[in-house]
Amino acid sequence: MHITYETVKQSEEIRTYITQADASLLALGYTEHSFAHVTRCAVVAGDLLQELGYDAHTVELCRIAAFMHDIGNVVNRNDHAQTGAVMAFRILDNMGMEPSDVAAVITAIGHHDDSTAFPVNAIAAALLLADKTDVRRSRVRNRDTINFDIHDRVNYAVEQSDLRLDQKAKTVTLTLSINTEVCAVMDYFEIFLQRMLLCRKAAEFFGLTFKLDINGLTLL
Repeated sequence: MHITYETVKQSEEIRTYITQADASLLALGYTEHSFAHVTRCAVVAGDLLQELGYDAHTVELCRIAAFMHDIGNVVNRNDHAQTGAVMAFRILDNMGMEPSDVAAVITAIGHHDDSTAFPVNAIAAALLLADKTDVRRSRVRNRDTINFDIHDRVNYAVEQSDLRLDQKAKTVTLTLSINTEVCAVMDYFEIFLQRMLLCRKAAEFFGLTFKLDINGLTLL
């Protein structure tokens, strides 16, 4: 059986795990990690590989990995990348996916968490870029928290976010419009510096330079 991105998106089993994982993160006070986040990651990561000339099958596997990358949160936030990779192995193997394809997906999932992340292959690199640049106002669930939670404040301050590949310049640029009345640009760096460094590594995998533009200023 050929397992596609649409197959995975429509799987009630996978959707149940994503829903419950996000419910746990809500209880813990995290930003949104539900279907909006994983679908955006799938689109951004897949489109990036497509633009870079990767074959359709690799793009499809990338979208699958991105859609499933946070299911490990259903068990616990700690080590959720490794847990999610093991869960994805069981699910996709039971679906009948080819072992080489399963391996590609779980490798990317297992290498996406901040503390252990690394762009070990093209799918992992694309997933890192998509996941770590998903900063936006709509991820904040409770606006009251922006007064005391810096993660919520930074996400809420982002009014526009765009990740764009420029093949001629060999750059991939995250462009943000931040409302500095909500948070200072320095707050963004305080929270997301490690993620931006991971994006730099991921971009280098493709022979690209990662750039960060905030409010019209190039900061990386």
